[in-house]
Amino acid sequence: MGQMLIFGMGYAASHLADRLRARGWEVAGTTRDGRAGSLAFGDDGAVLTALRSATHILSSVPPVDGEDPVLARYGEAVALAPATWIGYLSSTGVYGDTGGAWVDESAPIKGRRPNRNDADAAWQMMRSDVRVFRLPGIYGPGRSILERITEGRAHRIDLPGQVFSRIHIDDIAGGVMASFRGPAGVYNLADDEPCHQNELVAWGCAKLGAPLPPLQSLGEAGLSPAARAFYGENRRVANGKAKRLLGWTPRYPTFREGLAANG
Repeated sequence: MGQMLIFGMGYAASHLADRLRARGWEVAGTTRDGRAGSLAFGDDGAVLTALRSATHILSSVPPVDGEDPVLARYGEAVALAPATWIGYLSSTGVYGDTGGAWVDESAPIKGRRPNRNDADAAWQMMRSDVRVFRLPGIYGPGRSILERITEGRAHRIDLPGQVFSRIHIDDIAGGVMASFRGPAGVYNLADDEPCHQNELVAWGCAKLGAPLPPLQSLGEAGLSPAARAFYGENRRVANGKAKRLLGWTPRYPTFREGLAANG
């Protein structure tokens, strides 16, 4: 079994850590404050020691204040580490708006967040054994449309033709683990059925026996700037490369299977 060091023990990375530990892996991870037995990001002695012993290194930390914190502080050490596998959780946001068209890994990086674009490119250039995983909207237990409906936070937005891709946290973990045996490169990890967010709301309301929220314009919905930006992009994310080269198949090919299983 391997030894994984994860920078940023967030929602998706923590799920991956649990999957690996269940298979006998040793997993160390960083958080900002070193909570719950994790390493504190910035505790250089502990982090550098973990880097020297890790067989696999993954960063799930997004850019902050204009830079990638992991690259800024530990980039040189990661580049020189003896690990044989390095991964980075990026975003399909690097593709920008495609007007609903399909996009694959050959598309240019032109997203609206230049810091994310730069980090995606920098991780690719670090070493020849890096895997960059571009992820769309992430959902799973405790973080899905079902919770938003229950809490009265779901919206139906009147934007015909708007589509999004999604990925269940279990399928992120599955894709990352499949890449341990596959070639380095950039991979989209997305489900098989991009669709309008309103379809999720309608399906979730039917499942929960809840009334449908009213159909609103973006202005009427009173969304946060981040949520409004979410609706400012429209694309379908192709996942064929990960299927072909990694032998990966999503356990939850559409939101229906994912939400029906465990949210």
